[in-house]
Amino acid sequence: MDTTHRTKQLLYEQYIRLLHVFESHKEMEMDQFFNIAERTAIEKLPQNLTTIHVLDCIGHHEPINNTGIAEKMNLSKASITKIGNKLLEEGFVKRTQMNDNKKEMYFRLSPQGKKIFDLHERLHELEAERFYRFLDKYSDEQLKVIHQFLQDTSLFIESR
Repeated sequence: MDTTHRTKQLLYEQYIRLLHVFESHKEMEMDQFFNIAERTAIEKLPQNLTTIHVLDCIGHHEPINNTGIAEKMNLSKASITKIGNKLLEEGFVKRTQMNDNKKEMYFRLSPQGKKIFDLHERLHELEAERFYRFLDKYSDEQLKVIHQFLQDTSLFIESR
């Protein structure tokens, strides 16, 4: 077996391992999120990560409508309508209309939604800091290769 083939085989094994680790990490991230929310006296929470990410999208882009959320999150409008209605029903968001368009409904965070948004932001900031520290061991040239690889990997996974 030539060296290139063996290297590709090792990379594939690491790729599969990364997918498994990521899957486990997602579960840990939710547990961590719920534990911190409980400690900070946030009583009511959405029960899945996608819903929390919809809240995050609304918080970053409010006021925003279903179409805007769907486009930014690469989800169907039907999914966003369902999630948005649930968030509205549970009091995490408010629906508003813009003055110039009475038909179109827009979402804004409620005070309860804002608490969840802020907590989610803090956790992402901590995660980003950890990741930056992890990357400190690589040279600028290596970081460019890693960036290209991750970009290509994302496109590869999205295309499947």
